Amino acid sequence: MFTTANSLFFSLSFISCMAMAVSIRHNSPIPPSVASLTDRFPHLVFDRTFAVLFGAKNIQRLSNGSYVNLMLDKSSGSGFKSKEMYYYGFFSAAIKLPSDYSAGVVVAFYMSNSEVYPHNHDEIDFELLGHEKRKDWALQTNVYGNGSTGTGREEKFYLWFDPTAEFHEYSVIWNQHHIVFLVDNIPVREVNHSEAMSRAYPSKPMSIYSTIWDASDWATHGGKKPVNYKFGPFVASFKDLEMAGCTWNQSKGSPLCTKSGQSGGLSIDPVEGNEFIKMSQQQQIGMQWVRSKFMFYSYCNDLKRFPVLPPECKEGKH
Repeated sequence: MFTTANSLFFSLSFISCMAMAVSIRHNSPIPPSVASLTDRFPHLVFDRTFAVLFGAKNIQRLSNGSYVNLMLDKSSGSGFKSKEMYYYGFFSAAIKLPSDYSAGVVVAFYMSNSEVYPHNHDEIDFELLGHEKRKDWALQTNVYGNGSTGTGREEKFYLWFDPTAEFHEYSVIWNQHHIVFLVDNIPVREVNHSEAMSRAYPSKPMSIYSTIWDASDWATHGGKKPVNYKFGPFVASFKDLEMAGCTWNQSKGSPLCTKSGQSGGLSIDPVEGNEFIKMSQQQQIGMQWVRSKFMFYSYCNDLKRFPVLPPECKEGKH
């Protein structure tokens, strides 16, 4: 029988766990050491590699285009996209988020081909969701393949640092073996290109996008906290932009790189080495550290939403 004493015990236990989680996030825990993949690729200049997507008046280029501010105000958000499309690669941006009250604001760094394949698109998402307290921005990751938007594969994390105080790196490895989401070079999620994920695995060339926009209808507590523009304009800063992969040749319908030992390409795929095919032991330890301490939602644990879980959830890597 569930007594009043039992109820009090479980209530106190829940409060204690929540307090521990808040303490972990706000006391700047020291993350595990991992190899710095972002040190291996050059930083790109905005005007050479990106174009305005929307909200041109709300985009500021600084330091000769090596530093870009995206702003959201009452009139518009803003965003930019890569001039080229890529088929596999390593993609990264150092981002500093808006400070102060930011509920309803979303800052995104993602890959997509929805403009080319509107009914059958692929997508790999980093979405940073605003909050009432600046340290409590949430990180959401998602993957769509071949138009599988009916099955959102979201995972959400708290961050172990204040993302408004300084820049932090958000990176993606995407190749034929797996997709890895990394924050400050620490993996937070791996999606294997398995048989279970074969239909939903991103398989077509994609552009890279960076945006800030008003998502009042869903971003914070399911839309309960809309954007409050008295705290605006909201400014997200981007630097150390990196894109290394196979540039897509749209006229020939093939990537401009090839695997070692093959002919017909102009360069060797820069992310096909062993370190990009499989995570190291250090990276696995780092990912376990993040997921055990900071992940607060995974679609694979949401039985209310998915009474029958997607097949890749049985594999344990999604």
